[in-house]
Amino acid sequence: MRRPIDDAMKFTDFLFAGSLGEMSSFSSAAYLVIFFPASLLLYSIVPQKAKKYLLLVESLVFYWLISGSLIIYLILSILSIHYFGLWLDRINAQKAEAVKAAVRENRKDIKEHYLSKARRILALAAVLHFGVLLVLKYSPFLTGNINSLLEFFGASFRFDIPSYIQPIGISFFTLQAFSYVFDVYRGTTKADDNIFRLGLFMSFFPQIVEGPICRYDQTALKLWNVQGIEYENLVLGLERFAYGLMKKFVIADRLNAPVKEMFNNYNDYPGGTVVIAAVFYTIQLYADFSGAMDAVMGAAQIFGIEMPENFRRPFFSKTISEFWQRWHISLGAWFKDYIFYPVTMSKPMKKMTATARKKLGNHFGPLLAGSIALFCVWICNGLWHGAGWTYIFFGMYHFVMILFGSMIAPLVSSLNKKLHINPECFIYRLIQIIRTAVLVVIGELFFRAETLTHAFKMIERAVTDFTFPTIRELFGTTFRISYGGLLALVVSLAIVFVVSILNEKGVNVRESLRKRNVVLRWVLLYFFVMFIFVFGAYGPDYIPVDPIYANF
Repeated sequence: MRRPIDDAMKFTDFLFAGSLGEMSSFSSAAYLVIFFPASLLLYSIVPQKAKKYLLLVESLVFYWLISGSLIIYLILSILSIHYFGLWLDRINAQKAEAVKAAVRENRKDIKEHYLSKARRILALAAVLHFGVLLVLKYSPFLTGNINSLLEFFGASFRFDIPSYIQPIGISFFTLQAFSYVFDVYRGTTKADDNIFRLGLFMSFFPQIVEGPICRYDQTALKLWNVQGIEYENLVLGLERFAYGLMKKFVIADRLNAPVKEMFNNYNDYPGGTVVIAAVFYTIQLYADFSGAMDAVMGAAQIFGIEMPENFRRPFFSKTISEFWQRWHISLGAWFKDYIFYPVTMSKPMKKMTATARKKLGNHFGPLLAGSIALFCVWICNGLWHGAGWTYIFFGMYHFVMILFGSMIAPLVSSLNKKLHINPECFIYRLIQIIRTAVLVVIGELFFRAETLTHAFKMIERAVTDFTFPTIRELFGTTFRISYGGLLALVVSLAIVFVVSILNEKGVNVRESLRKRNVVLRWVLLYFFVMFIFVFGAYGPDYIPVDPIYANF
C-alpha cells in the first residue's frame, strides 16, 4: 500500500525540484512557487513610474533563466526591429514630404522610388530575422534531405549535418518582430522611438514562451502604461491561471503516458488503439496549449493587461476552415495578414483573378489565386510547427481539406436547397461538428507521429484491424493511469466541456462567478487549486511534461 508520506515526498520533489535555472515555462515549479509570486510582490511595491521598467527587467530575467546566453537572440531581435522601424518610418516621412512638394505628374514616380527603398529595407529585415530562424531550426532537416538525395543518386559526398540549440520561443517572437516591421512599412503603425517599450512588447514574460503572437497596436502601449494590481484583476487572473493549470496538469500531463505508449507501440495493440491514441493526443494538445493560453491570459490580467484570445472553442467548428479560425487564432491571423493577403493582392495574382473570373465565374475565378495564397499559408504553417515531413504533410493535409471545402461549397448549398435541408438545424450542425472533429483528429495523428511511414502504418492498422483492446488491457497496460487519475481526468474533461458549452451559448462563466459572494469565490478557487495539486501534480502516475508548443 502506498503511504501518505510517499505522496508527500513526491509532491515536495515536484514542487522544489531543481533551481531557478531549470525553470522552463509557466508550469514549472520554480515559476509557480518562486518567480511569479516574487515578480508580483516586487511589482506591487515599486512606485508607479517604475512598474513598466520593472516589468521589462522581470521579463528579460525570466528569459535569461530559461535560455541562458541564448537571450542574445531576443536582444538582437529587439534592437533590429527598433532600428528597422525608425529607418522605414524615415523613408515614409521622406516620401510624404517629397510627394507633397512635387507636381502631380511626378508624384507616381516619387512614390514608386521611395516604395522601392522601403521594400529593400523590409526584405533585409525579413532575411535577417527569418534567416536566423531558418538556420537554427531548418538547416539540419534541409541538410539531411540533401544527403538523402546524394545517396539516391549514388554520390559519395555527404554534408555534415549541423546541430544548433534553438532559443525557446524563437518562432513566436520572430513572427511578432516581423509583424511590427511590416506594419511600419505599410504605414499602419508609427515606428516607436522608445526601445524599452519595444523591448517590453517583445519580451513580456507570460507570453514569450508560447504566445499569443501579438501585434504592436494590441499590447505595446497597454504594457507600457501598466497600473497597480487591482483586487478584481487579481481574482479574475488567478481564476483563469488556475483553470489553465488544471488543463495542463490534470488533463494534458495525465494523457502523456498513454499517448506515448500507444504511438510508440501501436503494433502491440488492436487497430482501435490507433483511434484512441489520435483522440487522446488531440485532447492532450488542446489541453496543453489552451491551458498555457489560459495561464498567459490570467497572468496578464493580474497586471491589468488584456491579451488577444488564442482559442475560441475550436471543437464546435462546423468546417476545417472555421476550426482554424478558432484554434491558435493569433498564428492564423498572422498568416492571413502577412502571407495570404499580400500574395492575393500582388499584381500577378490580381491579374490572374481577373482573367480566371471571366472564364471560371465569380466563385472559382478568385479561388484559383486564393488557392495559391492558401498553399503558401499552409506550407508555412506546417514548417512553422517543425522541420520534418510530418509537419509538411500536416500543412498540406489542411490545405487540401480547406480548398476542397471551398470548391464544393456551392454544390453543397444547392443540394441542401433541393433536398429541403436546413443547414442551421441541430442535427445538421452536429453532423458537421463530428465530421470536422474526425478530420482534425486524423490530421493530429500525422502531426504527432514520429515519421510519415509510422503515420500511414497506424492508419493502415486502424482500417485493417478495427477492434479495441479489452477493458483489462486498457487499464492494465495501455492507459497507464491509476483509477484515481482516470477519475480526475474524466472530471476535468467534464468541467472543460461544460464551460465550453456555456461559453458557446454566450454564458460568461467568469462573469457569473464575479457576481458571487467573495468568500464563495475564494473557497472555490482554493478547492480548485487543491484539486490540481492532488490529482494533477500529485500521485504515482504523474510525469511532468514541458509545454508542447514551446518546442515549435
